[in-house]
Amino acid sequence: MQISIDKQAGFCFGVVSAIDRLEKELKTNSDFYCLGDIVHNNKEVERLRKLGLKTIDKQEFYSLKNSRLMIRAHGEPPSTYAKAKENNIEIIDATCPMVLKLQREVYKGYQEMKKINGQVVIYGKKGHAEVVGLVGQTDEQAIVISNEQDLDKIDFTRPLHIYSQTTKNREDYQKIISLIKQKHQTQEIFVTDSICKKVSLRADNIGFFAKSVDCVLFVSGKDSSNGNYLYNLCLKENEHTFFISEIEEIDLEEIKNFEHIGISGATSTPMWLMKEVADYVYKELTDK
Repeated sequence: MQISIDKQAGFCFGVVSAIDRLEKELKTNSDFYCLGDIVHNNKEVERLRKLGLKTIDKQEFYSLKNSRLMIRAHGEPPSTYAKAKENNIEIIDATCPMVLKLQREVYKGYQEMKKINGQVVIYGKKGHAEVVGLVGQTDEQAIVISNEQDLDKIDFTRPLHIYSQTTKNREDYQKIISLIKQKHQTQEIFVTDSICKKVSLRADNIGFFAKSVDCVLFVSGKDSSNGNYLYNLCLKENEHTFFISEIEEIDLEEIKNFEHIGISGATSTPMWLMKEVADYVYKELTDK
């Protein structure tokens, strides 16, 4: 039996940077908070909690004062920074550089759209932390669309500028853009390609990995948009792809007859967790 871990899998650079900064803070500061889960992976969140991280939600944040707080890689809207200043909260900003760049572009695009009675459209998952931060750059005026059915939210008599959440599927984004252009033939349309190249590269490579093995154990948090996207790409290329979030979810009976087992995961899946999965599977299947 052979077990291979996808070399392209693991944290993206934005998450790596955020967690590195977080671990340094936890070594010297016991009173330290993070606004929302640092990453959409329960196992990694639990590991950091054991190191002393205190994760809080927005409601708890509003009552926090005189503390130190990390902004995670997903970013936050301007209102969060304003509230932190009001409550004397020192911010350690770990917003991913790609997200930060997009926030600035959305803000600029919104100012330009206002001049011509236009609208900003964001293709992404409604309520996702990154999308909330992007909408905040537009005084909460941006239109969020997740699928073709949401196109009814757009006023096709007005100009528009469309952006995408950085972790979305490039092909789906192109389809949405094409549909908008079909419906919006008399007004100006501005398009920004804002999908992270790291995510696109993972999407290109994961199909090759899935085809190179007999089955895939895809490790990801269930709430990870990127994880669900990459899992479905794996499944498309290899029908023997199994989504798991932790070792306890592995069904050894399902995989025991495969000669070559592949381990992959989302950009929010830590490499240490994929190695644990590989070690567990090898031990369990070779000891029997």
